[in-house]
Amino acid sequence: MARPRKQTYTLDMYLKKNKKGDIDNNADVQRNFAWSNAQINELVVTVLTDDYIPPIILGEEEDSKLHIVDGGCRTAALRKFREMNYKITASVENSLIPYKKKVVDKKGNITYEDAVCDIRNKTFERLPEELQEKFDEYQVETVIHESCDSTKISGYIKRYNNHVAMNTDQKAFTYIDRFAGRIREILDHRFFVECTGYSEKDKTKGTVERMVVEAMMCMNHLSAWKTKPSDACKYLNVHATEEEFDKFEEYIQRLEKVITEDVRDLFSKKEAFVFLALFARFTKLQAKDEMFADFLREFISSYRQGSRNGRGLLFDEIDKGKGTKSRQVVRDKLEMLEGLMVQYLQNGSRPSVTAKDIIEEYVDAGVDDRDMELYELLANEASEVIKDIDSRFLSDENRPSFVALVGYAAGEDTDQLLKEWLAVFERKGNLLPDQEENFLHMKAEYDKYLVKYRASA
Repeated sequence: MARPRKQTYTLDMYLKKNKKGDIDNNADVQRNFAWSNAQINELVVTVLTDDYIPPIILGEEEDSKLHIVDGGCRTAALRKFREMNYKITASVENSLIPYKKKVVDKKGNITYEDAVCDIRNKTFERLPEELQEKFDEYQVETVIHESCDSTKISGYIKRYNNHVAMNTDQKAFTYIDRFAGRIREILDHRFFVECTGYSEKDKTKGTVERMVVEAMMCMNHLSAWKTKPSDACKYLNVHATEEEFDKFEEYIQRLEKVITEDVRDLFSKKEAFVFLALFARFTKLQAKDEMFADFLREFISSYRQGSRNGRGLLFDEIDKGKGTKSRQVVRDKLEMLEGLMVQYLQNGSRPSVTAKDIIEEYVDAGVDDRDMELYELLANEASEVIKDIDSRFLSDENRPSFVALVGYAAGEDTDQLLKEWLAVFERKGNLLPDQEENFLHMKAEYDKYLVKYRASA
């Protein structure tokens, strides 16, 4: 069998042949056009920057008619832009296209100047003439299989299209080129083989790489949390440091020694990054790593179904009706886990105290649900004086003592003064993990403020 021959066309010639039917894009078994705008945008940018496009594979019948075997979507996408008034969308990446602008002076002398065209929201007709010419003159490589009939063409289509396109996670990973090699080295650690709930399918689909990216964001850049994997990769590619990856690798090596079969399912594709970020916070408490594993066991057996956060939610209720990877959900889960962990390390007791419990004990034994609704609203209003939305003062774990303090201030008819005090205390005040103790601590500090205020009034 003769080897396929190669043929190069200008893009303009190739598309004209396709339009006339000399190069057919309608083989019976060819898939329908299914590209997104983002894919069309990317292909057009590739042409305008004179970058590489893989050869288009053709099958040639005895009468010399050519059929597209592989490259049908590329062909259709290029025709949409060249002939069908397709407009490049505003979300296109690398929208600034450099080119040489032709300048003719009054004497007819021609010079070329460096110029840039922003192709967002532009059709082919709205491109500068120089870029239109560059598009038309782009060299399209083809590989042609000769002496084909419909059966052979169908066989070639199956052969050349027997692949799976990049999924979202795999494509996102291309945006973290600075650290991609480092991440792949980290994934060789035993932790990712023996200590996680990831399946082999997850490991081949880029899901584990995504988890590392999410963990790095959660540990080091939570205030800049990105829900989309590509956005997170882009952010880390600019803002992450080698020292952060060094620390992450250290945490993985430590966890390898304590994570056992009974807790490995917590490190699943849904929440592994949260528990890795929790371990980063655990390391600051200077407890033995075995205690972290002990806490995870207690979380599975007791806390997960028995403990509620400051908003009255179980851990698995936090993301109901919300995006599981939204910034608020991630922060709420991490803060709930940290509060439970601190309580466990202190005394092993489950933190079940609510704002109503504290108010009944220390403020008003007759408080009812209507009162509590009012105090919750007043707490939301008072929290607006705190500018840092990531402040631990606003965390779910601190919510019971905060609402209780608002209830105390409302009872004293000093809830407006509370806002003034709060803006100062939040910046320098130390918070205690035990909510009853924290309420008494804040109440004592607030009472001091009231004494000074009344003395000066």
